[in-house]
Amino acid sequence: MNQRVEPQKGVLYLVGTPIGHLGDLSPRAQSLLKEVSFIACEDTRHSGHLLKSLGAKGRRISFHKHNTNSKLPQLLEILKQGQNTLALISDAGLPGISDPGEILVSKAKEAGHEVICIPGPCAATTALVSSGLPCERFCFEGFLPTKGKLRKERLSELAIDMRTVVLYESPHRLIQLLTELEQLCGKDRPLQVARELTKRHEEQVGPNIGAAIKHFLTNKPLGEFTLVLGGKPKINSTCLKPDEEWIQELNSLMSEGMSASEAARQLAQQTGQSRRFLYGLLHKGARNQND
Repeated sequence: MNQRVEPQKGVLYLVGTPIGHLGDLSPRAQSLLKEVSFIACEDTRHSGHLLKSLGAKGRRISFHKHNTNSKLPQLLEILKQGQNTLALISDAGLPGISDPGEILVSKAKEAGHEVICIPGPCAATTALVSSGLPCERFCFEGFLPTKGKLRKERLSELAIDMRTVVLYESPHRLIQLLTELEQLCGKDRPLQVARELTKRHEEQVGPNIGAAIKHFLTNKPLGEFTLVLGGKPKINSTCLKPDEEWIQELNSLMSEGMSASEAARQLAQQTGQSRRFLYGLLHKGARNQND
């Protein structure tokens, strides 16, 4: 099979690096990182250990979310001059996934430069395919907004998505996210929480939201987390129960302090039943009591 000579000048190379196990760095990635003139790194100190072990001699340039605007011109100029070769790596995985790599790729393409990805590990797809949840249709959300209206809106959208959803979360916010998911999706919604993927202490926790909460309330969250959330189930026979049972469940939610609208919305998200139908039952129950 004929393969092009790499690296080539004026080309931006996106190089996938290990997410834990150093053995996952491909021979092609190793060869390219040893040859390029410049290597843009999310954290030069973090990546320095890997690059030193490879014998990479290229000049390292810090490129992360806090200096994106100031470093973009320098990286684009390296490509424009066409005298040197440039690779981009992140702390772990594929550059451009939850880091500023996508901005550099966009600007490089706008300037007419070729962009080539050297495939490598990715926490999102690694967790997805090992979760046992449907993979034929899924969406990647990465890190959610940390607070406010935008976070609530995004979580509400994910709760009713029928596709498998992949999320990233930090250890100090994991319990908060799991609690929010339980409130919106119910404790029985399928979920796998992967931590320390490919590393010595790799762990998969599930099979649902309730089990994950129980585990991490007694085991302090440590490491990096990738959550794979099952999609909202289709309406099934459990939604054909008598109106009185629906009203009883709604009243139970309202006794916890929810409004009628909130109770109807949460129960709809948990069961796949129509929110309008459930909200209407509350008014029906109130009329029956008054008759």
